[in-house]
Amino acid sequence: MLHLPRSLRLCLFLGIPFIVSPANAEPKLDLALVIAVDVSSSMDPHEQKLQRDGFVEAFRSPLVHKAIQRGALGRIAVTYVEWSSMDDQIIVVPWTVIDGPDSASSFSQKLSFQPTRRGTTTSISAALDFSARLLREIEPETVRQVIDVSGDGTNNDGRPVTDARDQIAASGVTINGLPVMIKDPEAAWDMDILDIYYRDCVIGGMGAFMQPIRDVSQFAALVEIKILREVSGIGDQHSLVMPAGMGVDCRTGEKKEQEDGLPASKKP
Repeated sequence: MLHLPRSLRLCLFLGIPFIVSPANAEPKLDLALVIAVDVSSSMDPHEQKLQRDGFVEAFRSPLVHKAIQRGALGRIAVTYVEWSSMDDQIIVVPWTVIDGPDSASSFSQKLSFQPTRRGTTTSISAALDFSARLLREIEPETVRQVIDVSGDGTNNDGRPVTDARDQIAASGVTINGLPVMIKDPEAAWDMDILDIYYRDCVIGGMGAFMQPIRDVSQFAALVEIKILREVSGIGDQHSLVMPAGMGVDCRTGEKKEQEDGLPASKKP
């Protein structure tokens, strides 16, 4: 069996011409972006379609194409991941280099052809860990690394989300959030201040920001804006100001899941 150097395997995987260069060679990509989307049972088919269509349309946008080409290197790499429970993460579209309208449209087309699916519980922490492993595959090739995680509920499976967030952010990765808030909370671990939960418990790293979506009619436009900010490297310029007392317990999802498993006599 032929064993190729890791750098060569990566270049072949990404379609980047391989040139023998020093260990401290300049990066080939402005950005490596993992789009990690929630497909847990709380995401109904309508939400899933809106979410998928939003990202498909974002990479068809001429504004996104121009933003990519305006980068110092004019190239980014993107992969699209669906996640649910602690052991459920699937790569829907693998790492794809995008350097203009043709490659961006090709990424969109591949994504649009994939069927949607539905998982079970919600493990944001496992989604972040999985995304971080994907970024380590491409780390030497890129200037910035970003995880774009979207969902409509709190972490209720796997390790505490703040443990994953803090570890990954400390490695230099930026975690941005897209809390989906277009319907009233239904399950025990849902909350009507999901945006605050994402602010306090999920996002992290240099310039991290979150973009809540509260209106179906704004879904596609807000996803496009979020991708534009990530491609352009425009993070939060100011703190998100919320009324006093609006902070959340970052273990709220895990605690409610544990309570659901208790006999009625032992529930708080």
